[in-house]
Amino acid sequence: MKKRLILGILVSLPMMGQVGLGLSPMRLEVGLRPGQAYSGALELTNELGGRMRARGELLDFRLDETMTPQFGRTMESESEWSCRSWLTVNPMETEIETGQRLLVRFTIRVPADAAPQSYHCAVGFTAMPRAGEVASTGVRNTVRVVGAFYVRVGESRGQGMVRSLQMEGEGGARRAVLLVKNDSNCYFRPEGQVEVLDGNGGVLETLTVPAFPVLPKREQRFLLPLAPGTAQPAALRVRVDLGLGEIQEATVRLAKSGVDGI
Repeated sequence: MKKRLILGILVSLPMMGQVGLGLSPMRLEVGLRPGQAYSGALELTNELGGRMRARGELLDFRLDETMTPQFGRTMESESEWSCRSWLTVNPMETEIETGQRLLVRFTIRVPADAAPQSYHCAVGFTAMPRAGEVASTGVRNTVRVVGAFYVRVGESRGQGMVRSLQMEGEGGARRAVLLVKNDSNCYFRPEGQVEVLDGNGGVLETLTVPAFPVLPKREQRFLLPLAPGTAQPAALRVRVDLGLGEIQEATVRLAKSGVDGI
């Protein structure tokens, strides 16, 4: 099977104090066969001030209803989809000089009996405070950067459906909310847009649906803020590909309050 690798950014936590870590790439997507292994490297960087110690840990993660990744050492809800036990990383703890770029090597080993579906896991690195920092300030500033791994095993393919489309909020805090359901055993990333329409069908604003993953066997909310100056919409129209290679389209008429939908 041909391997497919996509690199990009998933998440990093904001830098605090004078400690900074960088990690690249922060997302990896690869297709593998049962029993196959894949090796590569991440680049860990000391971006701010002084020698530091970075400590790694292998993580599970899920995506909450606000499109925010939630990480943990183990997550029961993700046990069926976790690749954490397949992942090895070296080194897991190291010291880095200012401006140094350190290669962190990883290997994903897919078990021979792995089911044909997608799996996800992550590695996080935490910058530990320098000697004397806690004692002198009374505050422990730490930073964590996370790299996410998405593994498709076999010929698994995600596919989804639009469950609902509605407006939420009032005034300058309005947003369209697209709810997508994934009944398959593989994640996918939607591609498309939501058009905000006036009473005559004219387009007031076009909102891009972010290529945010919808993990297997769940629903995911996509939050699409409207620009503050956009007029009160009368309808929403969605055109989106949900992993099927075809566009799904639906138009929703809104109540006068603008908060209803399907």
